[in-house]
Amino acid sequence: MRLEKCWFCSSTIYPGHGIQFVRNDAKIFRFCRSKCHKNFKMKRNPRKVKWTKAYRRLHGKDMTQDTTFEFERKRNRPERYDRNVTENTLKAIKKIDKIRVDREERHIAKRMKGKKSQEQREAQKELEQSIHMVKAPAALDKEPSLTLPIKVKVSQKQSEENCMEE
Repeated sequence: MRLEKCWFCSSTIYPGHGIQFVRNDAKIFRFCRSKCHKNFKMKRNPRKVKWTKAYRRLHGKDMTQDTTFEFERKRNRPERYDRNVTENTLKAIKKIDKIRVDREERHIAKRMKGKKSQEQREAQKELEQSIHMVKAPAALDKEPSLTLPIKVKVSQKQSEENCMEE
């Protein structure tokens, strides 16, 4: 069973699926679905379309260099069938797949490392701006300790104008 790669999005195409386009110069383009085929016909660049593998790799969202990618390479050399070799190959494929998944998880964790502190800062800022929605106004009047310290920025020109008016 031969599994092909989509020319546009790099996803796997299983036998009996997808569309094949042959250009006048006999170059074959395989597409996994009509979405990829239509984008190709519209002459879109896969590196600029956000949902493609090419975009994700170019912008550092997916791993680009890893030794496990070497095993996915296409090989056209026929091999003589040997039960022991096939068995060992299947075991190796499982190990390699597990290694790749672990490395991808580490890559994603490293990318998202600073995200949590950023989300906490954004939540704190939103809470400061809309504390009146969290606590009832009557409760804020009774207990001033419930309010957060409000920081007011006054520009230099405004403070000078107030002094001149007085």
